[in-house]
Amino acid sequence: MTSFLRSDRSRPVAVWLFVVAALVLAMVVVGGATRLTVSGLSITQWKPISGALPPMNAADWNEEFARYKAIPQYVQLNRGMSLEAFKGIYWWEWAHRLLGRLVGLTFALPFAWFLIRQEIPRRLIWRCAVLFALGGLQGLVGWWMVKSGLADRVLVAPERLMIHLGLAFILLAGLAWTALDAWAGSPRVTVPSPWTRWAFALMGLIYLQILLGALVAGNNAGLSYNDWPLMNGALFPRDYAGQGLWATLAHSPAAVQFHHRIAAYLVLASGLTAAAMAWRSRYLATGAKFLGAALGACVVIQALLGIATLMAHVPIGLAMAHQVMAAILLSVSTAFAWRVRRP
Repeated sequence: MTSFLRSDRSRPVAVWLFVVAALVLAMVVVGGATRLTVSGLSITQWKPISGALPPMNAADWNEEFARYKAIPQYVQLNRGMSLEAFKGIYWWEWAHRLLGRLVGLTFALPFAWFLIRQEIPRRLIWRCAVLFALGGLQGLVGWWMVKSGLADRVLVAPERLMIHLGLAFILLAGLAWTALDAWAGSPRVTVPSPWTRWAFALMGLIYLQILLGALVAGNNAGLSYNDWPLMNGALFPRDYAGQGLWATLAHSPAAVQFHHRIAAYLVLASGLTAAAMAWRSRYLATGAKFLGAALGACVVIQALLGIATLMAHVPIGLAMAHQVMAAILLSVSTAFAWRVRRP
């Protein structure tokens, strides 16, 4: 029995995965700041290895600045920008990419070490491998997103931003779930719970809301319709429709903000209902009940942050807090879904 317990779980592996999850959360924070400061297109090349070093002298800085001057964002938005101002946006994007490299190393090196020492529970090896592959894919998707803003646009394509952010949140949830499994081991008994489907449905709804929020960010839709609960005095925005279905769903500021609001109401109602029902449930253990209560508190805080961010015309501090809270909310919903499956 002792050998089974030792092979079924590993606290060091769990700690490693929690650390990587924290770094992914930091990536989300720095990525949000990069977007809010309109810094994401300041580095116009993708050099996974040599790009880790910033410009080292005046000639290097002038070369980087010259590349930036050749893209539409400089020509249409930032013409006349000084080199010092360029350095300000450059450092945000460089820090975001450097953090991405750090996440990769923090995952890859311990992963190899734990594999060699056979410390990763067998049932989790394939999952860790998938998470590692998704991390590599995230780097490619990030560059694919940046490329969309280097030729014909002044900002990145909203749908590519949505995919990039969505993949980051998949990684965050996957790392958290796998870390919990590594910490606790597999459940000794399995009891069907009526809560499982509800918890996963709520987790999916929260994830959908995050994707809708990415479209709002990508279209700068938070800078319009800054009244609440109405939208410019109307329940339904007058300029909702774009030129075609995709233009409406992904590129209409009125539509993406309206969808984000409706989903927010659903998340709020579902989260509070789940919290109340979990607290009164006879099926759930105390830990699951407290996670349900935490989930209810998180949805309320996130809703208030969203309203405040919108009505204050998206100040950087509030916008970053709103994005961080989205990550916390998804993490808590992940922990809740994980916990309700255990007696």
